[in-house]
Amino acid sequence: MKVNIHIWDLPLRLFHWLLVVAVVAAYVTATLGGNLMDWHGRIGSFILGLLIFRIIWGFIGTTYARFGSFFPTFSRLIAYLKGRWQGIGHNPLGAFAVFALLSTLIVQVSTGLFANDDIAYQGPLYGFIDKELSDKFRGLHSTSFDLLLVLLGLHLVSIIFYRLVKKNNLVGPMLTGKKQVPRELATPVTGGGALRFFTTVIISGAIVWGVWGGVEIIKPVESAPVAAVAPSF
Repeated sequence: MKVNIHIWDLPLRLFHWLLVVAVVAAYVTATLGGNLMDWHGRIGSFILGLLIFRIIWGFIGTTYARFGSFFPTFSRLIAYLKGRWQGIGHNPLGAFAVFALLSTLIVQVSTGLFANDDIAYQGPLYGFIDKELSDKFRGLHSTSFDLLLVLLGLHLVSIIFYRLVKKNNLVGPMLTGKKQVPRELATPVTGGGALRFFTTVIISGAIVWGVWGGVEIIKPVESAPVAAVAPSF
């Protein structure tokens, strides 16, 4: 017998769909370039905040949002490959995909903070490194985005595969938060709550502000050249 449970909490679902919109917007602004690079930077700061939120929520969120509930351990992976794994959240292979996507996005955003486009855009932390290192970060930023596109493509393919072949709708629960699961696998959902949510939002916003605004307080300032003074006789 199956029962309906609330598997994905609202903060996690908001993170997921806001991240989808932000990544698409980042791709469009980077592709078009020009004046939109300023918006690319703003979107990057938004993605940074989302990632910080997800990392914190992965430890204090509700049951199935916590990393510990689906971390792809060796035993879980072996059980899954042998067809013995039982769970209602991310399966071990899906968990690998989640961590791969998050890791790639972290690299993407981190390198963007130091990168430049050789025209007008410089990341907020550009002043802390030299031009040569910034160019290397720009190259890594571009490479990591190519990897991100591949991972997103595989993600979409897996969603279609599960829907058409395994008759398992992965999109529905991420919209409603609810999923039908066997009664014996349904466990009480704990954690989360309004206080933890707003605390996480405040921490994420403070870090983003620190990187994109507060960092100006400690940002290295190049010394102005000292004008030569003609000796007086």
